[in-house]
Amino acid sequence: MKKDITIVGAGLVGSLCALYMIRRGYKVTIFERRKDLRSEIITAGKSINLALSERGWTALKKVGIDKEVKKIAIPMYKRIMHDKEGNLSEQPYGNEGEAIYSVSRAQLNVLMMEMAEKNGAKLYFNEKCVDANLEEAIATFNNTKTDTEQEISADLLIGADGSLSAVREQMVKKHHHEYEYNEIEHDYKELLIPSVDNGTHLLDKNALHIWPRGNFMLIALANLDGSFTCTLFAPKKGRNSFEGLNSKQEVENYFTSIFPDFISLVPDLYQQWNANPTSGLGIVKTYPWHIKDTSILIGDAAHATVPFYGQGMNAGFEDCRILDKLLDKNEDNFETCFDEYSKSRKLNGDGVQDLSMHNFIVMRDKTADAKFLLQKEIEKKFSNLYPDKWTPLYSMVSFTNTPYAEAWEIGMKQEKLMQSIMTTPNIEKIWESDEIMQKMYSLV
Repeated sequence: MKKDITIVGAGLVGSLCALYMIRRGYKVTIFERRKDLRSEIITAGKSINLALSERGWTALKKVGIDKEVKKIAIPMYKRIMHDKEGNLSEQPYGNEGEAIYSVSRAQLNVLMMEMAEKNGAKLYFNEKCVDANLEEAIATFNNTKTDTEQEISADLLIGADGSLSAVREQMVKKHHHEYEYNEIEHDYKELLIPSVDNGTHLLDKNALHIWPRGNFMLIALANLDGSFTCTLFAPKKGRNSFEGLNSKQEVENYFTSIFPDFISLVPDLYQQWNANPTSGLGIVKTYPWHIKDTSILIGDAAHATVPFYGQGMNAGFEDCRILDKLLDKNEDNFETCFDEYSKSRKLNGDGVQDLSMHNFIVMRDKTADAKFLLQKEIEKKFSNLYPDKWTPLYSMVSFTNTPYAEAWEIGMKQEKLMQSIMTTPNIEKIWESDEIMQKMYSLV
């Protein structure tokens, strides 16, 4: 019997999940509350560019769409830090050839919806999920154009409807699942560095650009058309916050004094500032992620995080791959599969959230700190000498499929060990010596 699947949400994770389910021989229908992205001009405004890394690629490869995605992705081999005087310093992400990839959310979403449809998924737009009977896998949708309601029943209902998930809301409301949303003290606003007339990039396109400023920062990722999508992350209130940025003069003074080399690249800064929304950031935790064998959450609906490790999408893609793997293992028995999925992915959902908050501090404070950069050099040298003894945390998260929870645990042990290494007298001068490498080896 061909199983009938309803997916709520045609975003990145919903579209990828559809491809996995179609491959299993299921019949898939996707309902999306927004209008069809494919019918409009894609503009900037509220979508932090994505950083696609190893686990995302692994999930895309398994359904055979990695080559298509690669065509719209730009490799970033390093971070480039911009200080207050406009001086640049850089830090490679991994070893030679290792990169994370900048990709536009809207472009990737359009591509993946097309792939899902081409492979047999049916897509419906302007359909807002307003209610659900999760034990029966029945969802109620309201068409925002015609204001008509319809009930759709299936064998399985998948909530891939993001951090404000309507499917999760029903799990919490009717089934008393655990749920918490923690908003952080920082907001974000997107800005755009335009391309030069002939489509040339004004900065090195093969790097993630960071303007680290202590409690806040600005980042920039390249787009294919020569522009850069930039995001300012700053406190809601207090010093250097969004609170004091209202008039043209306030905004221009802020950027001139704090990000001087950036403001010269954005001629219409104040127009953009007014046009683009300021948005909040937060972390979603919920448990369990399923109801019996009839309903399940995937992606941000289950574990929305903050964007500072560039792992939100990668974690959602990994959900799809692991769910598929568990369906193989449990021979498509939904109930045992979902139980195992909920338990194992919840740990990794928490792991990616811990990692994301940790990396925020690294990016905004530490990347401007010479001692931190030296520590990373030492770790890299040691890991190249003894690859089976040490994989740096960033590499574990971005260049391997090590479960997030495991990477977080190992990373915290490494950090403790490095703190003791960094207290070695004269470490700046002797770090390359055998003595330091041997000391690390003995501590590992």
